[in-house]
Amino acid sequence: MHKKLVILAGGASSRMKKESVAKNLTTEEIVQANERSKGLIGVGAQGRPLLDYLLLNAKKAGYEKIYIIIGEQGDLFKEFYGNQNANNNFNGLNISFATQYIPEGRVKPFGTADALWQAVKQFPELNADEYAVCNSDNLYSAEALYALRRTESPNAFISYDRDALQFSSERISRFAIAKLDESNRLLDILEKPSADDLEHYKDVEGKIRVSMNAFKFNGAMVYSFLKNCPVHPERDEKELPTVLLNALKEFPNSTVGIPFSEHVPDLTAKEDIADVKEYLKKHYPVLNWQI
Repeated sequence: MHKKLVILAGGASSRMKKESVAKNLTTEEIVQANERSKGLIGVGAQGRPLLDYLLLNAKKAGYEKIYIIIGEQGDLFKEFYGNQNANNNFNGLNISFATQYIPEGRVKPFGTADALWQAVKQFPELNADEYAVCNSDNLYSAEALYALRRTESPNAFISYDRDALQFSSERISRFAIAKLDESNRLLDILEKPSADDLEHYKDVEGKIRVSMNAFKFNGAMVYSFLKNCPVHPERDEKELPTVLLNALKEFPNSTVGIPFSEHVPDLTAKEDIADVKEYLKKHYPVLNWQI
């Protein structure tokens, strides 16, 4: 099983920086929300970042080599997790940093597929191995991260039961949904589904499945699709679901959706901060790295 995890942390965090009427936030939390990458916001014990908890779960799941993709102004990550570009030791994890540079003519990063493309260019060993990829602002369980290591499918993603996610129905309705066959192999991803679409996208368990950006990739298989990923016509970004779908055209049945039914804490906007803090208090009363 592979032991490499790539964490996407180079985004602009534009929704988090928007003005908000979120209650119960301290002045310091508002400052951090406006200035820090989302995964570095201090929602944990002693003000530790959400990313600490994701790294803890990654260690529990058996990952050893972590690549954090940061933005051009991402020096704060190095203050938390090691000041070298590669091979920092953080609680037994080997942490390296890839930088997602903004192309000339743009004011914000070019999306998740571009982030991963820049990472595999900076760390070519990823192209000769399998690895997992996830967001820095979601807290995936150790069990879900381990499932990405365990699967024998070249490519995979965690396909979450939409009804188990503890978000508002309006927020959930915006999630893209996955169409899987009877063996949970990916057939299609539908953005902005209508109510009529939902019945046709249920899996063999009768569940509507969504991705929360937790993937496993075969580096050699997806390399050319990362390199040549087209720009999404509406969001003007290059996105990892596009990479998966394009790879399917050349390699049918190469991607499975691994079914999971659990909540995934998410730091998208200031309104999420209080909820994530409560979740961590309840489920992670102690941040224990002795595994």
